[in-house]
Amino acid sequence: MNERAYAKRAGVAAVFCLLSMSACSKSKSNPPEPEVPIPPAAPGVQQTKVIVDDKGFTPSHVEVQKGKPASLVFVRTTDDTCAKEVVFPDLKLEKDLPLRTAVAIDIPTGDARTLTFQCGMAMYKSAVVIQ
Repeated sequence: MNERAYAKRAGVAAVFCLLSMSACSKSKSNPPEPEVPIPPAAPGVQQTKVIVDDKGFTPSHVEVQKGKPASLVFVRTTDDTCAKEVVFPDLKLEKDLPLRTAVAIDIPTGDARTLTFQCGMAMYKSAVVIQ
């Protein structure tokens, strides 16, 4: 093979490699979902947003002041989780968590205590610490 033919084949191979690499580098990521709007809390209410996704509840625990009204606003951001409802065993309270919908739950803050909450299957758990 002469130098010219070799250079031509090498050039074609290089172009093919570059095209292949650029095709691989394009991610098929979806644009991020817009943030779910949370209604503003009433004056004097401690409000905390809790994201529900395939990792569970975020934040993993919430601290609120005793005696001051409190509300948790749950937003489920994925269908890839069993956490399609939230359960407060001590309060005997269960609420469905529709996808990408804000669900507010008022927390009784009269006594200092820890209230656990979990998904319906108890695989994901978290807590509200009232102090």
